[in-house]
Amino acid sequence: MSGRIVIAGASLGGLRAAEQLRAAGWAGMITVVGDEPHMPYNRPPLSKEVLAGKAGFDSLAFTPKAGVADVEWRLGTAVTAARLEEGVVVLDTGAELTFDGLVIATGMRPRRLACPGPRDGRHTVRTLDDAQALRAELMRPGAMVVVIGGGFIGCEVAATAAGLGAAEVTVVDPLPLPMAGPLGELLGDALLRRHTDRGVRFLLGRGVDGFQGDARAEAVVLDDGTVLAADVIVEAVGSVANTEWLDGNGLDLTDGVLTDDRLRVGGLPHVVAVGDVARHPNARYDAVARRVEHWSMPTETAKHAAKALVAQLTGAVPFPGPFAPLPTFWSDQHDFRLQSFGLPVLGRDDVRVLEGTPDGDFVAGYHRDGGLVGVVALGGAPAALAASRYRAQLLGQLVLTAHGVPR
Repeated sequence: MSGRIVIAGASLGGLRAAEQLRAAGWAGMITVVGDEPHMPYNRPPLSKEVLAGKAGFDSLAFTPKAGVADVEWRLGTAVTAARLEEGVVVLDTGAELTFDGLVIATGMRPRRLACPGPRDGRHTVRTLDDAQALRAELMRPGAMVVVIGGGFIGCEVAATAAGLGAAEVTVVDPLPLPMAGPLGELLGDALLRRHTDRGVRFLLGRGVDGFQGDARAEAVVLDDGTVLAADVIVEAVGSVANTEWLDGNGLDLTDGVLTDDRLRVGGLPHVVAVGDVARHPNARYDAVARRVEHWSMPTETAKHAAKALVAQLTGAVPFPGPFAPLPTFWSDQHDFRLQSFGLPVLGRDDVRVLEGTPDGDFVAGYHRDGGLVGVVALGGAPAALAASRYRAQLLGQLVLTAHGVPR
């Protein structure tokens, strides 16, 4: 088998794509291109263990499977453009790579606030270098920390900063509760109580108008005129898909890269997308295309996309059926964990306590049209174990056509 598959993106999605291409029978060349100088590593610990000084890069790096020992890695190199119909990607060095198949795995980057004021002194957490730079500042005695954004990363960073002994940790968010967007009011209220009990202050329903300081940002100005002095400022206000290099190819890049239910892109069967840059339908729920930024999705998408791509290029393996993963995530904050199975965001209007009580450890069920679409546990290990008991129930649910096969 000859030819080459290029994987644009060298994080977890790129690594898993390379491994799964080999597992699916692709024996041709594989070239992985990534803008970071590091081999693929585990990102979730960056906002927790790495910031807390409990983990270094050696513990984060993934060990590639033996089957990808011959893969070519071009690290510290970004893909800047593509001509998909021609089978060409352009690198920031000016070099061009031709391909028979392409895997889009360029992932996300942190969204930044477009507010007046100095840029220096404002941190994000996405890469190992980000986390190491932020940790150096969090270690300053008596640090005043302001975290902008009450989502997963914001709450994790706030919890870590409080654990490191920051003098004050304040979370600012325009929503009325932390994580209200993905998890709704019940979980948001429970999280708020747990964080405030551990010394984190929340200013909710507030936006940011700007930053004050000379050489670096030293204060955050809120939309009600409040000025928060800050030694450390963290922006955790969401992500932006790295898709600019795909402009000009007629793709839907509204929110990530739109794919079909086999993860193929733009009607081009030799191009697939994996990881959190892919906006795809999920036959387990409906035909609506969504991006899912969960740790499990790079592996799930890579497995499915690799089979589709190898089937297209070789004809030696059958095409996979519709993509129907069960998303999973967890988030460690302070001394408790959030554990989720399914897509809770689809059931925020009908949330029920399944086990326990919101004042302690509990499991919440998220329902759509009366059916369970997600579960979230909050608490210690027993709560996470309780949530896992609903996994089989969620796995057994698929949206079916009148003929009884996945849509």
